[in-house]
Amino acid sequence: MHIKKIHIYPDRFPTTKYYPFNLNIFHKTKNIVFSSPVTFFVGENGTGKSTLLRAACRKSGIYIWGEYEDRRRFEVNPYEDKLYRAIDIEWSDGRVPGSFFASETFKNFSQILDEWASETPDVLEYFGGKSLITQSHGESLMSFFRKRYQIKGVYFLDEPETALSPKSQIGLLKILTDMSEAGHAQFIIATHSPIIMACRNAEIYNFDNIPVEPIKYENTEHYQIYKNFLKNKEKYPESS
Repeated sequence: MHIKKIHIYPDRFPTTKYYPFNLNIFHKTKNIVFSSPVTFFVGENGTGKSTLLRAACRKSGIYIWGEYEDRRRFEVNPYEDKLYRAIDIEWSDGRVPGSFFASETFKNFSQILDEWASETPDVLEYFGGKSLITQSHGESLMSFFRKRYQIKGVYFLDEPETALSPKSQIGLLKILTDMSEAGHAQFIIATHSPIIMACRNAEIYNFDNIPVEPIKYENTEHYQIYKNFLKNKEKYPESS
């Protein structure tokens, strides 16, 4: 593992009134230890898993495409993206490069890459030899994953399943398994997908628990819900 541990320091929080510093989970969770090349953050929306993922990414010096777009909002939270200032990253052997993926920012990346390729076409060889824009969305994502994750580094993914069919999720699962077992890539992933989180020997952290704790795959709510649905699908869509 390139990243050994994330330390969270509540005494550095600038406020306790605004998200994410008002979440009890960040006051009670002192650190998260990484003992597997693939680690999943799971839990309901709003538990802080994606927020911590992005904070760790920024603290690692990795750029998040499209994060700073200027959009008009009814109410602005000045602390929304400041968690990285209250955490530290403990590295195994010095900082390594990497990347961040979220489906909503991938379009921006694809467009910038296409502009770059108009001047330097060879850059597309790095992504399968074709423009990501001219491929279907699923094809472009898998081209990106296959090529990018062969490079030594630490990779943050925020709910990648939102852009992938179940078949493509299985494809990503294979990439995660192959690249992590090759010994040069580390993945930290926030997800709701029981397909993706089935990665062999992965560690899963449950953000529905305070403080955050490891959980077995079969004990996750995601696995239980899908298992129960497939066994009893004739009962749905009855109210639960």
